[in-house]
Formats: sequence, C-alpha cells, structure tokens
Amino acid sequence: MVAIIKFIDRYIGNFVCNFLGLFKAKKNGNKLKIDKILVVQLWGIGETVLTLPSIEALRKDFPNAEVNVLATSRNKDVYFSNKNISRIITIKLNPLSILGFVLKNVKKYDLVIDMEEYLNISAIISFFAGRRIIGYSHNSRAKLYDAKIKYNDRQHAAQTFLDLVRSLGIVYNFEKLPRLNFSKSDRNLVDKFLKDNGIKSNDFVACVAPGAAESAKARMWPYDKYAELCDEIIAKHDVKIIFVGALNENEAIDNIQKKMDKKGKTINAAGKVALNQLFYLISKCKLFIGNDSGPMHVAAAQGIKTLGLFGPNLPVRFGPYGKGNIGLYKGYNCEFSPCINVHKGQVPDCLYPRNSNDYQKCMKNISIDDVLKEVEKLV
Repeated sequence: MVAIIKFIDRYIGNFVCNFLGLFKAKKNGNKLKIDKILVVQLWGIGETVLTLPSIEALRKDFPNAEVNVLATSRNKDVYFSNKNISRIITIKLNPLSILGFVLKNVKKYDLVIDMEEYLNISAIISFFAGRRIIGYSHNSRAKLYDAKIKYNDRQHAAQTFLDLVRSLGIVYNFEKLPRLNFSKSDRNLVDKFLKDNGIKSNDFVACVAPGAAESAKARMWPYDKYAELCDEIIAKHDVKIIFVGALNENEAIDNIQKKMDKKGKTINAAGKVALNQLFYLISKCKLFIGNDSGPMHVAAAQGIKTLGLFGPNLPVRFGPYGKGNIGLYKGYNCEFSPCINVHKGQVPDCLYPRNSNDYQKCMKNISIDDVLKEVEKLV
C-alpha cells in the first residue's frame, strides 16, 4: 500500500502540481490578517513529532488564531491533546477523502504551512485550502506555494520544519521537544500491562525498538546483535527490557528473545499497546535504544535518555533531539550513505543486493561494543 501511494503521488501528483502551477496567482505582498492556520503533515510518526516545536512557535506568535492540523490515522495521535492545536482533522490518502476535504475547505485558511518534505498531494491540498501557502522550494510542488523555503539537510529536521515558520518573521528556538500526550485510560492500561509482566516502579527498565517503518527496513541493526547487546546490558546493569514495535514485528522480536540467554528479563510488547499508550510506556523507562525510527523520536520527546542507531540516514538530520541524547553513526564505510534523503523522495532499501555480504553494510559496521560504550554514557 505504501509503495502504491508513493507511486501515484510521484507521477500523477507531479502532473497535477505542474498543471495547477499555471493558475497560481502571485501575491501582491500585502500582509494578510491571520485568523485561521492549517498545518499539513500526513506521514511519518517521527517527522510528525519533529513538527511540534513549529506548531508551538505558531501558537505563541498567533495566540488567538485557530491552528488546525491535517493528518492521517497513521500519525494523528502524535497531536493528541496538544494545547497548541485547536483541531485535528483526519483524512485518508485516497481520492474520495482528499476531494471531500478540499471541497469543504476551499480558501478557508488564511495561512497553510505544508510540512511534508516531498509529497505532492500535501501541496495540492494546500493550494486549494489556503490564501497564503508556505512550503519547501524543491520540485514541482513548489509552484503552488507563495513562500518557498530551502530545505536545509545540514541541520536537524526539527529546525528545518521551524524554518517554514521563521519565514513569517517569527523568532523562536528550543532545546527539547514538547512531550507527547496520552489519556488516563492509556495510562491505566499500560500500568496494568507492566504490573502483569512483573515490572515494579523502582525497576531499571530499558526500552528497545529493533524495527523500522516498512519504507526502509535497511535501517535496522541486525537482530542477533540486538540479542547479544541486551544480554550484556542485563548482565551489567540488572536491567529489565521491554521490546516495542508494530504488530508485524512481534515475530521478529520473539526471534531476538530466543537468541538470548536472559530472555526471562525481557517483555515483548510489539503490537500490544496503541500509539498513545506507547507514549506513556516509553515515559516509564529510563533508557531507550533503537534504530532511526518513530519510537526513537517518541523517546526523545518524552525526555528519556535516547540512543539511536544510524547508517542509511544521518543523525545531524534525524538524530534523537535533546541534550545528552546520542545518534550513533558509522556509515562512513559505505559509498552510498546517506542513501535516505527524505526531502528528495529517496527512501530506498539498501542499494547493495540483498544476497550480498555488503547488504546493510553501514548498519553492520556498528559493533556491539560501539553501542555498549554509548550506553555507558547514558546509564
């Protein structure tokens, strides 16, 4: 499904952007009164977490404005109960749902900020919904924007999202990500889950996320290394480990546990908690270790000491944001790294053949000792 959506967006979306660009009128420079703002972010959980400082900046500069976000079921929970957001609007990435939103919201917003780095559909939606539109300056989608901001891939993505807001003259910076919210019910369910699995309030609990989103599985550190790493950490620090991930990662985590000598001090929570429940679950841990993925950014937002493992992507762009957090990168041994460039639509599987020794070369270059050294800095 992800591949189909991206294919349609790339080819049909590109044509539509070029066509609509012919009708894009240039603004005369008069400053619009801004009462209604729409922020568009439709895809990754990690990237959605990184938009939160920008939304906070908007709210501080426009305290009386209606600030809505447009999201999908995939990422909407990141915005749950956020004090800076007036309303969360959810659409599906299909023509009927998109058309329904557009028809109801033609020029309804004084300002639309498109925080998608690459998708054409977000620019098309923004074109119809906004009187003034801000987005990134690359690709044909930029023809639909009034203000076009260069995507700076030499800095953290959270700052690059904020560049869109700074273009309005807003002065804002931040040292840490805003915390993610959950309901009382989420908290109660997770507390019961922890109690049922023998986790006490004074236990040293580490959260480990060995998976990655389906769009780039090559970001994953080898499972056998995770098994050995967890055994080492348990032996040295008497840690209890909770493995987290999507439901389809349950079997993979089970296989990691089977390789371990100290499986009894681990819990497989993959697919057993919803996203908002994961926010609370991670907040109960003292350490997070995982690949470049959504849970890593969740951990950073929740103020947990976070270690992210990188190879196809760079920590300078997508490392766990916040003082003391670590993005471990050893991809210098690979001629293709970084092969993931989200703003260019480049999210490939490893560019080496799957059956070659070089497959996931950059991730395999991270040794267990490398990770253990970084863990010692955090515990």
